[in-house]
Amino acid sequence: MFKKVLVANRGEIALRIIRACRELGVSSVAVYSEADVDSMHVQLADEAVCIGPGPSKDSYLKPDRIIAAAEITEAEAIHPGYGFLSENARFAEICEDAGIKFIGPSPAVIRKMGDKNEARASAMENGVPVTPGSKGILKDEEDAKKVALEIGLPVMIKATAGGGGRGMRPAFTEEEIISQFQAASAEAKACFGNGDCYIEKLVLDPHHIEFQLIADSHGNAVHLGERDCSMQRRNQKIIEECPSTLISDETRQRIGEASVRLVKSIGYENAGTIEYLVDSSGENFYFMEMNTRIQVEHPVTEEVMGCELIKEQIRIAAGEKLSHHVLEATPRGHSIECRINAEDPYNNFAPSPGTISLWYAPGGKGVRVDTHVYSGYTVPPHYDSMIAKLIVTAATRELAIARMRRALMEFMVEGIKTTIPFQLEIINHPDFASGHYDIGWVGRYIEETQS
Repeated sequence: MFKKVLVANRGEIALRIIRACRELGVSSVAVYSEADVDSMHVQLADEAVCIGPGPSKDSYLKPDRIIAAAEITEAEAIHPGYGFLSENARFAEICEDAGIKFIGPSPAVIRKMGDKNEARASAMENGVPVTPGSKGILKDEEDAKKVALEIGLPVMIKATAGGGGRGMRPAFTEEEIISQFQAASAEAKACFGNGDCYIEKLVLDPHHIEFQLIADSHGNAVHLGERDCSMQRRNQKIIEECPSTLISDETRQRIGEASVRLVKSIGYENAGTIEYLVDSSGENFYFMEMNTRIQVEHPVTEEVMGCELIKEQIRIAAGEKLSHHVLEATPRGHSIECRINAEDPYNNFAPSPGTISLWYAPGGKGVRVDTHVYSGYTVPPHYDSMIAKLIVTAATRELAIARMRRALMEFMVEGIKTTIPFQLEIINHPDFASGHYDIGWVGRYIEETQS
């Protein structure tokens, strides 16, 4: 086991990793920007190193400063969390060159699965269903139009280097194909430096289902069930739950086996997630992409499967085998997560940075709050707006919904706006109670209620 791990992240995930290290008997090093000097992860780590000004491009996205912090503190490994450099193959290589263990898959695997076109090819090679689409990168707008009409409208135009909803544009008519191709390519080039695009058939009214995978260096690879992430706005998840109400045990087994087959074929190690679109029948599933890191919504899997994924990540990176309880994990109960964002849901979800004058988090049986904030904390304007994750777990989905309703009603935050009241609306909606929703539900609901 490592003696010291540097956490190359901020916010709740940095705090989550620090706590896992402490329980494993491993010392932790926090890195932080000048804007995060008062953040809880800085206070609770064994050591902390400032790596630059507030904007992430000047701090958390600076590999040289993170490596320097690891070297001066003699950290043996770096956990990247999610976001920032977590799926950056070059950063993983830099860690390798510096003799520091990157807690995640190899640079080659990150690069392979980070390119959506190559990841799609890997899925097809291993018999994992994919939506009909282009065979490779589209040459130009006319090529996009030709392929789209061959596949049949509607289609989704996707940038190979896209992520977080960027570089994705639907086209429902022939007239939209060229303009949407140009928009997707331009956005991806601006955000990621790569405007290459491909096309997939657009599956109407689907659920967004993701499977949690974990594999060690001893040949063990398992899936830990699925999360339904269909409650999303503009491709950003709002509420996630485990397990999904849509898919049957038979479909779950088919997707799980396909997922394990894929990760074994590419030599994957550590935690990762494969995302699928599942049609409204709950039977047909299509590979979307693989995230080669831990996900924001991993706690619902932990609660249902009785495991601790961050600890497993650290243990795997240290050369240990998957824990027996992970290899033999069986689901129990139902878990729901609400992402609490510093946004005004009734003002087009405008960011709401500022000082929190009152913070009271809910508690009680089956309630978990992962957060780095507290009363008096100032939410900086430089980063993602998520300030907490509220996770509830109960024996059944109905009980979990009741518990989430109660927890959201208890949650008190003053000084800034949050998404809590909007999430309470969703939890109280009969469509959520019945499980009758898809990835377009939130958009339609906002149009109906806020227009």
